[in-house]
Amino acid sequence: LTDKPLKQVLAKSDTSGRLIKWSVELGEYDVKFEARPAIKSQNLADFVGDNTPTEFMEEDPSENERGIWKLSVDGSSYITGSGAGLVLMSPDGWTLEYAMRFKFKATNNEAEWEALIAGLTIAKHLEVQKVEASSDSQLVVGLANGEYEAREDSMAKYLSYFQSMKSAFDFLRVLKVPRAENARADQLSKLATAETTWTDPPSLK
Repeated sequence: LTDKPLKQVLAKSDTSGRLIKWSVELGEYDVKFEARPAIKSQNLADFVGDNTPTEFMEEDPSENERGIWKLSVDGSSYITGSGAGLVLMSPDGWTLEYAMRFKFKATNNEAEWEALIAGLTIAKHLEVQKVEASSDSQLVVGLANGEYEAREDSMAKYLSYFQSMKSAFDFLRVLKVPRAENARADQLSKLATAETTWTDPPSLK
């Protein structure tokens, strides 16, 4: 069915060049040309909808999500110290929790970066290939996703180091989540920065 004069063109005795080649190629088939009637737009839409192989066109969410480890991170900076909390969960629910106290001063934003980098470092050592990281830091998530520009030198260095780590993973996504959804990592970071009554071991000097 066609609204083009293919039958007349291919049947012309003075057809030359490429049209002759196509005429010879098609001659071995019993091709019939008929005028195409008008098609109502709704019928055409129904036909396309009924005959489109959606299983090949639409991504299977379960396939994409398979094998992804979930990483929740949070950094804290207080007068008592700075640190980070992170929760790394495997696809089958196996969980690692860390509360890390830094031996250096860090701002809140630097602590957030340290938390993310520490979590990704642990995932890398575990040979994890797919990671979805969650943080409640708008700045860190925005920088990691290229939505913000690093204007401070320290933020630029953290961003550069983060980008160098991305090649270690087949899939890496960083999401912004509300603080309420990041509660466990937040608790661990506060635990790490809490003032303790521990005493240093006696000097060996």
